[in-house]
Amino acid sequence: MKKMLTKELSNELKKREGVISIKVEPYEKIEVGGIRVDGPAVILINQE
Repeated sequence: MKKMLTKELSNELKKREGVISIKVEPYEKIEVGGIRVDGPAVILINQE
């Protein structure tokens, strides 16, 4: 798995039950749990 690209890992996780994917556009700024993120970004939330 160390040789897998982060994008590949993220894409695999998105397919799993209990995982929510949030796409942050380049013009967006969001805050999740006190962490501020400027786009572009993909945020994965694992509710397992």
